[in-house]
Amino acid sequence: MSDADAVDADLYQRAQALLEPGEIELLGLIVHTGISGDEEPSLHEATLEIGNYIAEHAGIEPTDTYVYSGNDDPEFGVNQHQGLTLDGDEFVWECQQLLREDTFEVVFYYEADVDHEGLLEAVREAGYDVTGVEP
Repeated sequence: MSDADAVDADLYQRAQALLEPGEIELLGLIVHTGISGDEEPSLHEATLEIGNYIAEHAGIEPTDTYVYSGNDDPEFGVNQHQGLTLDGDEFVWECQQLLREDTFEVVFYYEADVDHEGLLEAVREAGYDVTGVEP
């Protein structure tokens, strides 16, 4: 079964659209959390944990990053977050937390120079149901 078959086709296509050519080449992943809308603290913890895995696989110490949620930016959506470096506010990852059928699916995307397969393996080993997304 391909990654696209493993998840809702619409969600996978939307995630792929986020990777379309821009200033940088991107890859992504969809995390099927099983976390309900009533469990936002757990969603926050999962988002931070997965963001740390992305930073590690990008060769960045997670302690050298922070999460920007765009609360003061009208261009940012609700439940949209970015992992940025402390030194220079450089992009590490971005995610969108989507409530679908009463549980959250979190779509992350990041620069294509990340060890994508190693990242997917690490996220799976941490107990998450994850699907890789490529353009």
